[in-house]
Amino acid sequence: MKKVLLTFILIMCGLSVNAIPASIDAAISDTHVNKDAISISVKNTTDGKTLYEHNPNSPIPPASTLKTITATVAADMLGNDYEFKTSLYKTSDNSLYLKLSADPMLTKGDLETLMKSAASKKIVEPKAFYIDDYVIDGVEWGEGWQWDDDLNPLMPKFSSYNLDGNLLNIIIDPKKKGAPASIRLSTFYPVTFMNLTVSSDKNSIEILRNNHIAPDVITIKGEVDSRIQDKIPVNSPKRYFIIKLEEAISSAKLGYYGAFPQKKLPSSNVTLVSEIQHPINPVLKSIYKSSDNMMAETLFKVAGGKFVNNTGSIKSAISMFDEYCKKHNLNNENIRITDGSGVSKNNLMTADFMTDFLVLQAERPDFENFMTMLPTAGEGTLSNRMLYFKDVIYAKTGTLSDISAICGYIKTRNGNLVAFDIMINDAKLSSSDKKATEEQIIRAIYNKY
Repeated sequence: MKKVLLTFILIMCGLSVNAIPASIDAAISDTHVNKDAISISVKNTTDGKTLYEHNPNSPIPPASTLKTITATVAADMLGNDYEFKTSLYKTSDNSLYLKLSADPMLTKGDLETLMKSAASKKIVEPKAFYIDDYVIDGVEWGEGWQWDDDLNPLMPKFSSYNLDGNLLNIIIDPKKKGAPASIRLSTFYPVTFMNLTVSSDKNSIEILRNNHIAPDVITIKGEVDSRIQDKIPVNSPKRYFIIKLEEAISSAKLGYYGAFPQKKLPSSNVTLVSEIQHPINPVLKSIYKSSDNMMAETLFKVAGGKFVNNTGSIKSAISMFDEYCKKHNLNNENIRITDGSGVSKNNLMTADFMTDFLVLQAERPDFENFMTMLPTAGEGTLSNRMLYFKDVIYAKTGTLSDISAICGYIKTRNGNLVAFDIMINDAKLSSSDKKATEEQIIRAIYNKY
């Protein structure tokens, strides 16, 4: 009876003996994937020995698995105790300076806190109000990003003026059947809605914007039965930031109604009025576990700025990455990095490099903390995948059109900890089939090593 029960449990967990491929090669053969379109590398984290490889040096766009590298190198440059600081300063002539850090966690509530702090210190009617936004450059969109992803809430623009995730919350409520639905934003921002919705008996809407013609005109069409809340990227993060700053100044009754010119904070004769701080750790968790693109891009550039002791850019961030590879004897000749998030298909990665990088991290004194920042089964981007491997696998996923990837660590049945990378670039295979292929391969890795 116990034997029957054990077999039933194994089957329910997807780990029955008959369901386990005899090898990784068998796992690949059992799927419909084009064998030339898949790249795999598996290495022992103890000694870096290659346990298995298949097309390990084929360059493939890594999608969001790239964040495993860019966020880790950025954190190495900035340090575990790094904090994003948005600071308000006052000069002797009653001018104010707001020094930005491109804080990806900054909110309009934080701006209100800063302005209220100024008011509490009897600062009123400032002579001028400058913004030091030189922490990163003004390029708000990654190289090779797709123009038709402009309204994708997972891909907002990013800049020194990051605020509220650079997203607008749209609320759509139905009215009387046959009448247009009600459309509004949860906070003020000057956009015009072309309302082509109809209150009906189902929810089915489409949100459109043509940046080349009218970037602040949003067309919403479809049918609405119950409240719909959706998010869209802000077309101009700087404009949104200035509007919310003006609201915070007005609410605090500071009595300033002028413009906000860009100007670097003087190195002397300034006094700190107040500061908003957000530590790096929650940002890293959002990048690793939730694959936040805006945070990944911002962190990479900010770290690049520290590397060159100047304004951060993708160029400086890539120079930082190259130096990291040189320092740790990582051969990065066969890969290419063009952004910090992996959104661009211009990024190219090899499975061999990725596992070398993961093995290197296993030498860190804080490796356990690093590894568990990656999602395990049942959380983050692995919320609905490989639940039978909870606390056994820690991995970063990546998905682009035609591409699926996963990399990380798995504690094998034999008690070994191995690093793995799987990238599939197959246009004919569905996304779900590619992910199923990954899981078959990961099961084989778990059982074989």
